[in-house]
Amino acid sequence: MVVGQVPAARHTLRILTLLASLDVPVSAARIRSELDLPRSTTYHLLKVMQDAGYVVRIPDDNTYGLGLIAYSMASAYTQQQPLVRVGARLLEQAANLVSGSGHISRLSGSEVLYLHEIRAQGAVSLVTEIGVRLPAPRTASGRSMLAFLPEVEARAAFAAAPSQGVTLREFQGHLAEIRSRGWAEEIEEVSRGQQTVAVPVIDHLDRPAASLAVTFPVRRLEPPQITELLERLLAASAKLSASVYGRRP
Repeated sequence: MVVGQVPAARHTLRILTLLASLDVPVSAARIRSELDLPRSTTYHLLKVMQDAGYVVRIPDDNTYGLGLIAYSMASAYTQQQPLVRVGARLLEQAANLVSGSGHISRLSGSEVLYLHEIRAQGAVSLVTEIGVRLPAPRTASGRSMLAFLPEVEARAAFAAAPSQGVTLREFQGHLAEIRSRGWAEEIEEVSRGQQTVAVPVIDHLDRPAASLAVTFPVRRLEPPQITELLERLLAASAKLSASVYGRRP
C-alpha cells in the first residue's frame, strides 16, 4: 500500500515538510490553508504529532514548529548519510597524518554547514563543530566548493557574505586558482594560529556536494608534508565521489 492510499500518513508528511520549509512557527490556520486540509484533520494530526514529539506548540501565539524528535532525526541523518559514514574514516586518516582536526561540510546557501568533525590526539578545539555555520567565502571549505559552482552562484554567495578586504574581482581570481589546482586554503582567517586546507567532493552532476578539510597549527608542517596531506585529501575526495555519487575520475 502506497502513502497516497493512506490519507492520514500523506497529510502528516505534508505538514512536516511544510514546517521544515519555514523559518518560523506558524498557526494551524496557515497550515490548513497552505495544504488545503479540513480543519478537524489539521488539529487532529497536529495533536498526534505534538504528543509524539514531532511538533511543538508555542502557547504564546498558538503556533506550531518542528519538535525535538524531528530535530533528532535530522541530526541522525547527518551521522548516517553515506557521505559522512564513508568520508569519516577517510578523513580520519588525513587528520591523523598531521595531528590535526578534520571536517566534512556542505554548502547551505552562502554558508558552510559542518556535518562532521574529527580531532586527532592533541588537536585543539575549534569553532567548526558539528552544526556550526560560517560564511562560505571566508573559509577554505567554502571556497573549495564555491570554486566549482557556476559563476553566478559563487557571486551571489560573495554578495551575501563578502570576504573582508577582498573585492569581487579578487575573489573570483582566488576561485579560479582553486579550480585550477583543486584545493583551497586559509591561514588564521577562522581561528588564530590555525591553517586549513580543503578539497571539494564533486557529485554526479559535476557540482560540489561537500568538502573535506584538515586544520593544523600554522608553520607546523613543511611544504612536503602539506603536499602529502593534500594528496591524501584529494584521493579521499575521489573515492567519495565514486562510491557515494558514482562519479568516475
